[in-house]
Amino acid sequence: MPPESQRTIAARLFRLAAPIIGINVLSVLTLAVDTAMCGRLENSDTVLKALGFAAQLVFLLMVAMMGLVVGTVALVARAYGAKQHDRVSHLLAQSTQLTVIVGVSIAIVGNIFAPSLLRLLGASDDVVEQGLEYLRPMLTGAVFYYLTIHYGGVLRGVGNTRLPFLVALLANAVNVALDYAFILGNWGFPAMGVSGAAYATVISYAINVAVMVIVLRRGVVPGLGAPLRPQALDRPLARELYRIGAPAALDMLILNVAFLSIIGMLGRIDELAVAAHGIGLRIQALAFVPGLGISQATGALVGQALGAGDPHQARQIARASMLLCTVIMTGLGAAIIGSAYPIVAVFDVASNTRLEMLSVQWMFLLGYCMPPVGVHIALVGVLQGAGATNTTLAINFFSTVLIQVPLSYVLGFTFDLGSFGVWLSFPLSFIIKAALDYIAYRRGTWARTGVTV
Repeated sequence: MPPESQRTIAARLFRLAAPIIGINVLSVLTLAVDTAMCGRLENSDTVLKALGFAAQLVFLLMVAMMGLVVGTVALVARAYGAKQHDRVSHLLAQSTQLTVIVGVSIAIVGNIFAPSLLRLLGASDDVVEQGLEYLRPMLTGAVFYYLTIHYGGVLRGVGNTRLPFLVALLANAVNVALDYAFILGNWGFPAMGVSGAAYATVISYAINVAVMVIVLRRGVVPGLGAPLRPQALDRPLARELYRIGAPAALDMLILNVAFLSIIGMLGRIDELAVAAHGIGLRIQALAFVPGLGISQATGALVGQALGAGDPHQARQIARASMLLCTVIMTGLGAAIIGSAYPIVAVFDVASNTRLEMLSVQWMFLLGYCMPPVGVHIALVGVLQGAGATNTTLAINFFSTVLIQVPLSYVLGFTFDLGSFGVWLSFPLSFIIKAALDYIAYRRGTWARTGVTV
């Protein structure tokens, strides 16, 4: 294919990715705003520690939902590429019901086990108390969070990323206003502290879902209408969704177990390191947003190309994705390293303190690992879009469970490098992941792997 056509594919990829990047930025900003405003509370040290622990549990309980989303996007993109619009609508209705079931289940299970999980991670009693104030409302309203992710995934599969971005923009503005009112007690509202942050977030997600349902039911996206009445569950389809999504869910489970083990190690080294890790996770989540947006757009376009029977175009998309991700993530890594101290100050961390030193140390390591992260994220999008989720699972298991977690322990405890040693395992593991992803891409079996519609 001539260079101009390759540029055209890259431009199409970026146009689809740009609103996804915006959505992901807004999603991460929801948590970042919570953290920044909670940093102004009188008991901010305890609250920041609690948010560091709580954030990991929220991510862990996303596992089942992310598997469903990956399966839904893969099937929707394939059906859309094959111009099977009735199947797309059926997928929307069935996956919406499954999302509600998953959300309600997580709300129940999460509320039951949250205290034990926080203590298992090494949180002290006062940190557990603050963590539960945040987690209880977040878990109870999980279904709204999951539905926002679900609708965004379906629309991404049909190539419409602008609508979920605009709705997310509205919801995020609501969250910022409610954070200001609920956390700090402004505009006549009582100061609810960390629980106010959770209530503001849940309300903003509920508004997002309500607006999305109204817009879809008005036919803004042809062929798609948000279902309100329950339908008989299509069990074969549900099995197919989870057959594809289960490896992706296990992928996320492995990552979250690794993150939880890291939190556990940091909690036993220094609870301030957990607070620093929580701040760093907000920055990491923001830094990963552009790459993840391109990766998600890549998955949709690769799925559409393979659904249309064009593996050559799928490879062109993969190459464009790797280039875009690597360039953008490398630039962001340099920006993080150069701006680490001002970034930490945004969270109201006092200068020349141990918390500042630990936060900056973590962000430096984050910045250095961004180039291999770019390659890894792009190729994960390619493989998941092709339905080759077992491949990504195998790579993640090897590089995370067999390399990263043991390396964290060895560097942190055996070599007595403390929190720095625990964090150092991140860039090293991403180098391994990027190398294995590229080997899988070069083998080419992903171009023949996927869901038959």
